[in-house]
Amino acid sequence: MDILLSNSSSAPIYEQIATQIKDQIIAGALDPGQPLPSIRALAKDLRISVITTKRAYDELEADGFLYTVAGKGCFVAEQNTELIRESRLREIEGHLQSAADLAGSCQVTDGELQEMLRLILKGE
Repeated sequence: MDILLSNSSSAPIYEQIATQIKDQIIAGALDPGQPLPSIRALAKDLRISVITTKRAYDELEADGFLYTVAGKGCFVAEQNTELIRESRLREIEGHLQSAADLAGSCQVTDGELQEMLRLILKGE
């Protein structure tokens, strides 16, 4: 499990950890039932506080991405992929709405906006 932390990010460290683990679960890099590193082991690997790691795991458990077995550790929970996809689609729609609002305030045409999106999707 790869986690990269950025000190220059505005997101708190626990949130960076939770987001990256969540993304790996959604992408299928972490399978349901797969054990995660212990809170202490992850804290040691990342050179951060155990409290920070625990907060990330607690957030993931509250969101239904992990479950804890007493004395055994934390494991990846079974996911409803359709529910996750729907949630991500709503998030994308929100970002697109913000972009459309900004484009409208700058008098960017629909064609120009579509061309920008096409270029972004091509990775140019």
